[in-house]
Amino acid sequence: MTPRLRAATRPDVAAAIARRLLRHAARDLPGTSGPGRDTPRYSVDWAGPVGADLPDERAVQAACGLMQVHGRATGGPLPLAVDYASVVAGVLAAQGATALRVARARGLDLREVRTSVAQGALLAAGQYLAAETARGNSGPPEPDSPAPSTAVPDALPTGGLATLETSDDARVEVETLDPLAWREFWARLGAAPALAGRGWLPFQQRFATAVCPLPDELRRAARRRTLAELRAAAHQSGVSLLTVGSDPAPAVRPAAWCLTPGPAPVPTARAHPATAVPGPHPAVPFSAAPGPYPAVPFSGAVLPLTGLRVVESTRRVQGPLAGHVLRMLGAEVVRIEPPGGDPMRWLPPLAGDCSARFSALNAGKPVVEADLTTAPGRDEVRALAAAADVFLHNWAPGKAARLGLDSSDLLPGHPTLVYAWASGFGDTFGDRPPPLGTDYLAQVHSGLAAAVRPADQPPAPSLMTLTDVLGGLVCAQGVLAALAAREATGRGSRVDSSLVSAAALVPRRAHRPRWTALDRPLRTADGHVYLGPAARACPEAVLRVVDGTGPMAAGSLSARFARRTTQEWTVRLAEAGLTATPVLTDLTALARDPAFRAAVAPPDPSTGHARPYAPWEFA
Repeated sequence: MTPRLRAATRPDVAAAIARRLLRHAARDLPGTSGPGRDTPRYSVDWAGPVGADLPDERAVQAACGLMQVHGRATGGPLPLAVDYASVVAGVLAAQGATALRVARARGLDLREVRTSVAQGALLAAGQYLAAETARGNSGPPEPDSPAPSTAVPDALPTGGLATLETSDDARVEVETLDPLAWREFWARLGAAPALAGRGWLPFQQRFATAVCPLPDELRRAARRRTLAELRAAAHQSGVSLLTVGSDPAPAVRPAAWCLTPGPAPVPTARAHPATAVPGPHPAVPFSAAPGPYPAVPFSGAVLPLTGLRVVESTRRVQGPLAGHVLRMLGAEVVRIEPPGGDPMRWLPPLAGDCSARFSALNAGKPVVEADLTTAPGRDEVRALAAAADVFLHNWAPGKAARLGLDSSDLLPGHPTLVYAWASGFGDTFGDRPPPLGTDYLAQVHSGLAAAVRPADQPPAPSLMTLTDVLGGLVCAQGVLAALAAREATGRGSRVDSSLVSAAALVPRRAHRPRWTALDRPLRTADGHVYLGPAARACPEAVLRVVDGTGPMAAGSLSARFARRTTQEWTVRLAEAGLTATPVLTDLTALARDPAFRAAVAPPDPSTGHARPYAPWEFA
């Protein structure tokens, strides 16, 4: 049996993020400080309900699958060089504390909340977990990652990344959701249409698979051209392009969200809208008494947002995840989808008759189909918003105004509504038209693409959707702050957040870190192991455990670790007072591991895939 060692450090980054967000929320709450004030209590630790020794950020990344997902594109598990899981946990802690404030203002007897960095990591990996555990049901296998490299660390393969290199040594990230624009872009670079067609599927699927095995011929076509030529091709074809810099500092530092109070309510305005929706909506199974939908498992009978209703018109990850969070907190969340349903519902792999990834964010949300290009469809949305507490969307810039569904259209008639827009770039581009507001371009614009990799690797976005997840969480926290402000003032508001504003929360060093062999997962006879903080800080102690002498050369260390199993190394290191974490390389194992029984729900008939339990415990 492996000796158990207590974590020696506290999740300070998570605590700092929670404090920062709660201070930001308090600016819109009158009278939230001072003697006698009832302050919500929250706590955040490393492991939470996970039954494993997780002493720091890297151990959480290793155990919960983040290293596996992030490293897919470069040939093997790899840490994120930022405290990403800790930031997610900090946002979760702020959400829990703010939800407590809303609940207590509404008469619910909830006083404290707990969460953990491990639960944040599992939530961030939720879509990938759903896809992996549903793969046996339907759908083709995901594209292969590059073969694991046996080269030295500064020569990691990059064939699974989407980042392109130019003849003048620039690195660029391109984005389009239009296959015709994609084909034209490559045609302008001299690539045949059939070749561009071969690259389209892996390029689009990278959001789901975290790997992008583009044909080498396309990469060579880009390398034959200068940055100026790629920019011209992108401009002429309507493809977004940003240059990937090596500076990890955020180019802009917007507030996490911006809350703009709505008009003052008239004396007869309702503080909480009635739950019945006017007009016939036979496709929506609204409950007579709104409450938590049972498909989301949650420990505890009372949830903070019980009785509130959210209407969302969202796509992809950022917006649906915001609604998913609000639903896990007890709100009834209704989706507006186009006639025939959101096309993302049928992307493989399927869990039953629905995409596993779509289900991971949208299971349990009733649906109203409305054609927003028609007046009746827009009227349907107005009717739903009129009976809601929150209206949430992540439409492209300008779309809400064109539809007549902007905050200026909805708030005057419903002054207690919280209107939330989750965008890609907010106003960070000023008067210039922004690029497509997708995850990887947000990583580039925010400097996160440089920050997530060490100095011996070229800067490139992680193909794990880091800002989509964090952006959805920040949007939900903005909504919670607006609901808390409404309880105090009786006024609704508009909440603006973005992928870039979420990315700016991630702390990063002034310069990208330089890693040694101890900072990377070490291959064992049957997997990988990641050394704990004390072992990484004391190479001599590690050398004694592996019976080595002389300098700690990367090659010799790897060869020594490959001689024993992961379990043997964790035991030997623990006996020397050093922690080490087995690196999860098979996400399906999370649903079978007894250590994760209280944190991960196994596949069941209602979902067909594994999923994390809600990441808070309220009391």
